Amino acid sequence: MKPINPIQLKQLIEASLFVLAKPLSVKAIKETVLADFSVSRTRIQETLDELQQDYQERGVQLVKVASGYRFQTQEILSAYLQPLWQDKSPKYSRATLETLAVIAYRQPVTRGDIEYIRGVAISSNIIKSLADRQWIKVVGHKEVPGKPALYATTPAFLDYFNLTKLADLPALTDADSLHALFEKAQLSMDSPLKLDEIVKPANTIELDQQDAAVNN
Repeated sequence: MKPINPIQLKQLIEASLFVLAKPLSVKAIKETVLADFSVSRTRIQETLDELQQDYQERGVQLVKVASGYRFQTQEILSAYLQPLWQDKSPKYSRATLETLAVIAYRQPVTRGDIEYIRGVAISSNIIKSLADRQWIKVVGHKEVPGKPALYATTPAFLDYFNLTKLADLPALTDADSLHALFEKAQLSMDSPLKLDEIVKPANTIELDQQDAAVNN
């Protein structure tokens, strides 16, 4: 194994993050671009921390998401940078984002669970579009007749919404943060999402189900 000085280490990590279009973890950095060098994960992490400080006040910042570290522009600059892209980002219907919100907050859930919480049937195209976007995936099947698929979010979902873990999701009672989070996906209609009403806490859903059973 070859030694590497601090300047070379920072340069190599910085360059690797710039050229790759996806996040890199400490483990991935060590096993790829630094595979031939004698460097510990602790040293790599310390260098990443230094880079974050270096870019803190820049237009481009180094951020940590679920899959690792990546460079991205400051969010407040996005509106000014939009003209640089000819192709507009895909927009999602209110039903799609509400479905995503239900999965994010109540996972793992079946399609029936989602329909119960939202109070309406959902199109297969909605589930397909979220799966194609790699924001959700099937993580198992519920042990009930028919064994329906159980859906959960993916690391790609966390990465897109700048989250490192599910615990970073805003509280359901924080309406402003909820709207700010899901508006990143560009809602294709003017009416606002009422996520705090649609995505009920687990105990509320259970009570509703109990009431329904009693009434029946």
